[in-house]
Amino acid sequence: MKDDCIFCKIAAGKIPSATIYEDSHFRVFLDINPATKGHCLIVPKEHFENIYELDADTAGKAFVLATLISRALKNVLGCDGLNVVQNNGPIAGQSVFHFHMHLIPRYRDDGLSLLVEQEPGDMEEIQRIRQLLKDELQ
Repeated sequence: MKDDCIFCKIAAGKIPSATIYEDSHFRVFLDINPATKGHCLIVPKEHFENIYELDADTAGKAFVLATLISRALKNVLGCDGLNVVQNNGPIAGQSVFHFHMHLIPRYRDDGLSLLVEQEPGDMEEIQRIRQLLKDELQ
């Protein structure tokens, strides 16, 4: 646990939360500033600042848990869809520097937009980046 991390404190139960699920690795709680009804956060109990620090085992468990919680949100709230959001770094919107996943139920006409405008990319640049990444991953 990192002493100055609010999510470490919430995950450890030192700060109250609207917890909907807890096991030995994670706490899942409703966001106190929800984007939509049922917006919740999946927070590992171990401190990882972001996805770059996250180990593969915790990442896998987080996504398995995301599917479980997502199904419960759909069954209980009847949402029409769901966004899974995970931000890394201030430029990407991360405001609490403890890895976490947002599960945001979506409802027809909820007024929330998380869509990114897309335009065709430069195919030469795409191929150049593709090769650089393939080389890095080998």
